[in-house]
Amino acid sequence: DAFERMNVITTCTCTPYLVGNTPHFGEHIAWAESSAVCYANSVLGARTNREGGPSALAAALTGRTPEYGFHLEASRQPGIIIQVDAKLNGTHHFGALGKAIGEKLEAMGAKSPPYILGIGRASLEELKSFCASLATYGGAAMFHMAGITPEAGLVQPPEETLTITQADLEAALRSLNDAALEEVDFVSLGCPHLSIREIARLAELLDGKRVTKEFWITTARPTKHIADRMGYTWVIEASGAKFAADTCCVVAPIKGRFKALATDSAKACYYAYAKNKFKTVFLSFEEIIQQAVSQ
Repeated sequence: DAFERMNVITTCTCTPYLVGNTPHFGEHIAWAESSAVCYANSVLGARTNREGGPSALAAALTGRTPEYGFHLEASRQPGIIIQVDAKLNGTHHFGALGKAIGEKLEAMGAKSPPYILGIGRASLEELKSFCASLATYGGAAMFHMAGITPEAGLVQPPEETLTITQADLEAALRSLNDAALEEVDFVSLGCPHLSIREIARLAELLDGKRVTKEFWITTARPTKHIADRMGYTWVIEASGAKFAADTCCVVAPIKGRFKALATDSAKACYYAYAKNKFKTVFLSFEEIIQQAVSQ
């Protein structure tokens, strides 16, 4: 209520850049959610540290944030080249790549942003997935991706190189699967929150079908409102799937309700086990829909 009186848009989302809060290149901000911080620094070229909720709110009220870390040019310089020699296809592959890179950076104790080579293209949704996974498994708040992120051409690539092979990617994919398909009793998409393009695709795949398991779609409320107007919500809910706006499975009180989660999110797999002791099945976006409607 206090925020509403100050004309704050009170939506709770891990993808603020999808609902109108899109800082410009070089802008100093103070964001708190780890995947959004990574996206802002890397994909948008804005400047933020990984704030806590209270410090981010204090910065919002005062218009000030401490001048250190990723607000400084020196901290944004890459420390290692990551050469990706693997085939990537879809958000789940980018999530697995974030896990593979993040765990290697964590093991090395690397603190500087990685400079990533070998990725020819990446959609918004794939970068969203990669940011969430890299932040979750490697604690990284920034990366450079040659030919894709805006600062990659403005920094000097380092000399040390680490290669991510097809075998590394496949190992990451395997590590996120510890449940059999027949064990799945919960299906979820939207970690980070789904874009309107993903919701449109979901509606297309669910049109005329019925889900056979508990199926949650998490997104920001403004995105849900667009889905309502476009008719996507009706199609999705007619299948038996459910929207959960302005929340997600990471923070929802669902421990003990389910045994095995099917998702396309490497981040969701991490928290499914760490917080709720669920087993996980990690699949592509399209395969998740197939799993949701299978007997």
